Amino acid sequence: MPAHIERAVIDQLKPLAGLLDDIGRRFAERGHSIALVGGPVRDAMLVRLRDSSDLDFTTDARPREILDILATFAEATWDVGIAFGTVGSRIQGRECEITTYRSEHYDLPSRKPAVDFGDSLEGDLARRDFTINAMALTLPDLDLIDLFAGEADLRAQLIRTPGSPEHSFSDDPLRMMRAARFASQLGFHVVADVVIAMTEMANRLEIVSAERIRDEFMKILMSDDPRTGLELLVGTGLTEYVVPELPLLQLELDEHHHHKDVYEHTLTVLEQAMDLETIHEPATGPDLVLRLAALLHDIGKPRTRKFEDDGRVSFHHHEVVGARMARKRMQALRFSGEMIDDVSKLVELHLRFHGYGTGEWSDSAVRRYVRDAGDQLARLHKLTRADSTTRNKRRATALQHAYDSLEARIAVLAEQEELNSLRPDLDGAQIMSILGIAPGPVVGEAYRYLMELRLDRGPLSEQQATDELTAWWASR
Repeated sequence: MPAHIERAVIDQLKPLAGLLDDIGRRFAERGHSIALVGGPVRDAMLVRLRDSSDLDFTTDARPREILDILATFAEATWDVGIAFGTVGSRIQGRECEITTYRSEHYDLPSRKPAVDFGDSLEGDLARRDFTINAMALTLPDLDLIDLFAGEADLRAQLIRTPGSPEHSFSDDPLRMMRAARFASQLGFHVVADVVIAMTEMANRLEIVSAERIRDEFMKILMSDDPRTGLELLVGTGLTEYVVPELPLLQLELDEHHHHKDVYEHTLTVLEQAMDLETIHEPATGPDLVLRLAALLHDIGKPRTRKFEDDGRVSFHHHEVVGARMARKRMQALRFSGEMIDDVSKLVELHLRFHGYGTGEWSDSAVRRYVRDAGDQLARLHKLTRADSTTRNKRRATALQHAYDSLEARIAVLAEQEELNSLRPDLDGAQIMSILGIAPGPVVGEAYRYLMELRLDRGPLSEQQATDELTAWWASR
């Protein structure tokens, strides 16, 4: 290891010195070797190891022996991964996973890997996904074991497998998605033979569970550069097993943006939405719901494409179709119901603003916009702004000014009318008392009538609302 890298690694590991020494010493006392391995070693070399980072270790001790050793000094242990040789623990406040040397592979029809325990650190490193993750620091002496030139690949910023990529991806097909993830997270280049293997073996992703695919997909989307990973997934055909709707956008012309296809437009919207996460209030960190909505906002276009008589291409109601498609795709990937609802709502509403023009909406229309967006209003502001990718600077400026106007109107109405808690001016109990009726469907009808009145006219006094309710009741 070059001296400057060695110094950087030592500096990164200083806060962990006591923990690493303690673990190494206790395993050595029981006759076992143990090493810090994988991501923590890579991140220490890249000077990006965070205090919150989990620590991964590998050892020749078997799982039950690991539990016995940890029982003497760990604050807590859990064995949910013990069938795969992994014991989780909390040591000096840090989350640690300690895994027996192993190799694993998927039988062709299987969705779960078969695990074989190994006997050597060298064999364990050989089965790691990429060379940059196949380095280890032995404990407690912190000697670097780098059998596959991982440190050189870190310096060259390359993603390469320790052995043949075909063998690596046969062991675990999800590694193909991990290659795309590391490309996005680290800004590294995936070497040609790995890309070729990803392309030829893409269908092997079929045996991987939807939950594991979803988790890797989320990590790509939440990286600083999701475009790189997404383009790699599309280029290798892996997207067919993740979000098959995405590559279908490549040949679709957007009626508002003839200079680019919808696929390119979508990636640009995603990047602009990411920028707005921090520069548009309320500022947030990386926002998965917003990024998913940006990525999926136009997936309804291929199904709604129509060639008009004047030669133009239209995609009428693609937002409605796209919302249904987004819901179905996210359900297939096992996203939570709440996240599915939020993303599909944003997809369905992302075009609503284009009816605003230069401010022609009535206050009633603004109230309905707020009501329909609900708790996704802040994200809808960002998604709608991000959806402007026109190169026409005058048009882009006009769109942003129009949205500034809409947000200002929403703010004024919100201050005057408590838009954040829109409800009728009479509640259910008052409705039943005024009309002299018992609970039942009619109360719901009256409530909805008063809600429409509230949206159309704004707040009413209790007497005004009572008069309107009794008039409605009499008209029935």
